[in-house]
Order: sequence, then structure tokens, then C-alpha cells
Amino acid sequence: MPFRSPYPDISVPDVSLPDFIFSNLGEAAGRTALIDGPTGRSYTYAQVDLLSRRVAGALAKRGLGKGDKLAILSPNVPEYAIAVHGVMRAGGIVTTMNPLYTESEVEHQLRDSEARFLLTVPQLLDKAAAAVRRCNVERIFVLGEAEGAEPFAQLMGEPGEAPAVEIHPAEDVAAMLYSSGTTGLPKGVMLTHRNLVAALLQADKLFGEGPARSLLFLPMFHIFGFHAVMNFDLLNRGTIVTMPRFDFEQMLALVAQHRIERMCVVPPVVLALVKSPVVEQYDTSSLRLVFSGAAPLDEALAAACEQRLKGCLVRQGYGLTETSPPVCGHPLTTDRVRYGSVGPLVPSTEGRLVNLETGDEAAPGETGELWVRGPQVMKGYYRNPEATRDMLLEGGWLRTGDIARLDEAGWLYIVDRAKELIKYKGLQVAPAELEAVLVSHPMVADAAVIGVPDEEAGEAPKAFVVAKGPVTADEILQFVASQVAPYKKVRYVEFVDAIPKSPSGKILRRVLRERERARS
Repeated sequence: MPFRSPYPDISVPDVSLPDFIFSNLGEAAGRTALIDGPTGRSYTYAQVDLLSRRVAGALAKRGLGKGDKLAILSPNVPEYAIAVHGVMRAGGIVTTMNPLYTESEVEHQLRDSEARFLLTVPQLLDKAAAAVRRCNVERIFVLGEAEGAEPFAQLMGEPGEAPAVEIHPAEDVAAMLYSSGTTGLPKGVMLTHRNLVAALLQADKLFGEGPARSLLFLPMFHIFGFHAVMNFDLLNRGTIVTMPRFDFEQMLALVAQHRIERMCVVPPVVLALVKSPVVEQYDTSSLRLVFSGAAPLDEALAAACEQRLKGCLVRQGYGLTETSPPVCGHPLTTDRVRYGSVGPLVPSTEGRLVNLETGDEAAPGETGELWVRGPQVMKGYYRNPEATRDMLLEGGWLRTGDIARLDEAGWLYIVDRAKELIKYKGLQVAPAELEAVLVSHPMVADAAVIGVPDEEAGEAPKAFVVAKGPVTADEILQFVASQVAPYKKVRYVEFVDAIPKSPSGKILRRVLRERERARS
């Protein structure tokens, strides 16, 4: 039987995401909204609101119309938020890219998303420009100054208002972030204004405590940093300190300098907070909440982090890009702590546990694939109806690809992954993408990739390779590393005689995973 969130349903207003976040600023108008950690450059709420309206107007003058896509290839900076809301106010769609992407990866997303505009930084302009030459991008904007691109500051400085664009929140896509779903290559996840507004309301019921100082080092191209931190904290009128690249000691220094109260992290950061002796050198007493997501957090690790960061709660949640992202969350107001659980379903959300073998509902107490339904569930994958049908089922149910169990109190525990994705430090790595690179090597006849346990990263990609000529593991590692973003690199190679496959030719990664478990 389907089960529901224990919380009252939310009422989702029929408004665009920028209007929802920036309406009624009131006394918060003069409050600092965004601070660049390394430089101290900052913007108030009134400035973010005004500048995003100016950007909307300037983009409209340059030809961005309703439904047009602007891609952002940039590290975390305060102007990222201004660009996001400027595009949405113009009726456009934001698609975000990992700044570590290779030229070919940038090109793939620009082509797949059909982006007409691109915003980047001077350090990435050469890579972006090379990718653009083979795409339909018409204009490049840059945060700073660089030849061959228009300064984004020009857009922020042009007086003017956002164009009068009619937004239909339930239908119009606001953001298109890329995810591999349950399998395959990255796909554009279409998130509507209503999806994103609903997700903020759901998260606010569990985690909203009003304004707080937060540190944003999670990448803003990822749904966790993009929506669960950036937009959530803007809604709550907090002050967000951004970090362009993660450095553990700099993170601790910024926590001390800005008296950071809330910090969203991934499990490897929790591990470092527990084990690193450097922590003792910095004042972390301001921290009230460390919230972990993007990958499962070990129960003992969560408890150890709470013990070390005295007075700070350590909680975890669960979500997907396809759910904007909240599905479950360990609420802050509970008296009973279940460290191993991701918590109950967020408001207005239903769940089912489905037996993978039979397709029937899992019996009480048994595990099954988690299916969810709610207003935060995506519209679908862009230009990919087959993948949409595989992930988004009849009745609005979304297959998460994760195996869960439900306890007697309605709290969920993620126990395994049915889907094939590897989570390296919380970032998605698609085995199929790495396999395609591996078999392009002239000395590789066949290959398969799985995730193997890694204490620091959670999981790391391991390749099983059938060689057809002389080649070493180091050569394989270097070959893959030259073609993919650093977090996607294969970390281990094992040469085998054959890759286990089904009669239809599908790689049986389950067999490889079982072999690895047996060895360990």
C-alpha cells in the first residue's frame, strides 16, 4: 500500500520561482544576501532583486525569449544567483554545467539542451569558446573581463525592468539540470516553476528556522547547492557565503570568520570533520546544523560528528535532481534521533516500496525500490521520451532506483541502490559514460564500470577491462582521465577475460558488484 508523509499537505501558490522568493522583502531588503568568501564582495537582498530584474531586461533586449536556454559554466560566485533569477524572470530556462567539464562534455550539454546563451568566467572562456564553435550558442557573457565575451556586469548595469512575460508555473520549465537518472548518460531534467516552489515549501516545513548564516561550497550547478542551499536560504532571508572551490581548511576558516550557523555537506566532508586534526585549530562553535545529502551517511559517522561539533545537530536527507530535490528529511524538531534514517517523506509526498523481482508492493518490513509522487516531481527529461517513460510511470510515480525500507514510525532507510549510478563525493558518475570512453581505447575490447567502496569518496569508479592488446592499468587510467572531468576518473582497473552479460547483451553489473562484496 502507498504511504504518505506524516505532515499536513502544503498549498503551492501559482507564481514563478523569482516572484515567490523575492516578494515582500520588507525589512530584509537591506540585509546581506550573498558574500563571496575569498574577496568579501557582497549584495543585499534589494540589490539581488534589482539586478536580476535588470539582467532579465538586458537579456530580453539581446534576444532571449520565453523558453530559451542560458547555460552557466562557472564556479560558485554571488552573481550566479543573480543570473539564475534574471534568466527566469525573462521567461528563460537555466541549464547549469560543472566547471570541471572537458570541452567535449561542455559541447554535449550545450547541444543537448539547445542553449542559445552561455555565461562563464575568464578562466574557462577558452574551453567554452571552443565548445561553442560546434553549437548554436549565439552569445557568450563573462563574469569579469575577457576578449570575445560581453561582461555580465554590463547586463547588471543596464537600467530597465524585466519584460512582461506570462509564466504558467505548472507547465513552464524554470531550470534544466542534468542527471543520469537510474541509468545511462546525463539527461536534462525539466523542473517547472511549480516544482521548485513546491520543493522550497516542503523543505521549509522540516528545516526552516528563519534567517541563518550559511556556507555554500556545494556546487551551484548541482540541485543540492542550486536549490536546497542557494534558493532555500534566499527564501529564508539568510546570508550565504559562497566558495568557488572546495578547500577543507578554507571552509573552516570561513566558518570561523563569518560565524556560519548552517552548512549543507556530503558524507566525505562529515568524515573530514570527524577525523581531521585541523578542525581543532578553528572556532566552529557557531555551527548549529550540518545537513548531509547526495549520498548515504553512515550512522556511526553522524553520531561521531555530533559529538565532536558540540552543540551542532547532524542530520541527513534524501532526494534526487528529478524531485527538485526533497523526498525525505530528518526533521530538526524531533526528540528521537535515528542517525541511520533519511527521515519521513516531506509534505504532500506519497511513497511506495516495490519488489524488484515481482513488481508487486513489498510486504511490510521488507525492502523494495522506492517510488515517490508529489508536486516536486519533474516534468520529464528534455527531448527524451523513452527515458521519461522509464523513470516517470503511470499515475505520476517516479522510480528512484534506490532500495529502501520503512520502519514502524514511517521513517525511511536507504539500504542499497538498484540504479547503476556511482556517487563520487556526492556527484553522479554514469558507468555507461565511462564505458563508452574505455572501449574507444584501441587496446580495449570490452569494459564495464561499477562503484566500489571508498572511505574518502563514498564510492569510486572501478573498470573491468577485456584487453585486445598490450596495455597497462596506468595507461587506461590516464586515457580516461584525459577525456572526463576529474571526479569521473576511473580509480581502479582490473583486467578480466570477459564481461558478464545477459542474453540480450546488457552488462550484468550486479554480478560484478557481488564479486567485489565477496572479496571484501
